[in-house]
Amino acid sequence: MSTLDRLFCESTGLADYARRYARYLSTLLAELDYEAIERVGNAFETARRSGRTIFLLGNGGSAATASHFANDLGLGPRIFGGKAYRAISLADNMAFVTATGNDVGYDMIFVEQLKTLMSPGDVVVGISASGNSPNVVRAMEYAKAHGAVTIGFAGFDGGELVNIVDEAVHVATPHGDYGPVEDVHMMLDHLVTTFLARLTKAKATAKAVASSNERGTAAVVGVR
Repeated sequence: MSTLDRLFCESTGLADYARRYARYLSTLLAELDYEAIERVGNAFETARRSGRTIFLLGNGGSAATASHFANDLGLGPRIFGGKAYRAISLADNMAFVTATGNDVGYDMIFVEQLKTLMSPGDVVVGISASGNSPNVVRAMEYAKAHGAVTIGFAGFDGGELVNIVDEAVHVATPHGDYGPVEDVHMMLDHLVTTFLARLTKAKATAKAVASSNERGTAAVVGVR
């Protein structure tokens, strides 16, 4: 029996089910590796500073998370007055995805895009609840073999994904808990991007203050 089947059987109605579901999510959140999350944020910030691109990919609900993540990285920091991240969701180009799926194979829909777009030093993020989606696994293998920094967001037992990537954030659950895993992955998007947006603003503000102070010092020296 899956976790959600058990929660449903134990609940007395939707309100009770919701409370149980929320408690389950809180348990999963408490068990995350927060140091790994910080390393992911550091990898994103390094990519921003060096002008690298962050590619995100996944299927189904994970494709939606990849799109949302790319949006939050690419737009969020500017709203807060910081510098945005170059972020692209490889799940969004339907013409490319369907052409590759039809002509080459669905397991290659992300690899073929990386062949065109990726450069060594870029960051590639694979999102998969099972960690075993063939197109995600193949993309991460390609990315790692061609010099990218690889990051995986996985669930269940981690699958192949956690053994391929340089850094993994693993939401450990029984097999089949897609909803809770995807919930946590989406929260990781908001957790990471809201921090980074504010970090870039703080850095931009500090740089502006330092530049202003330097100009003021130069003016005083010029007067002398």
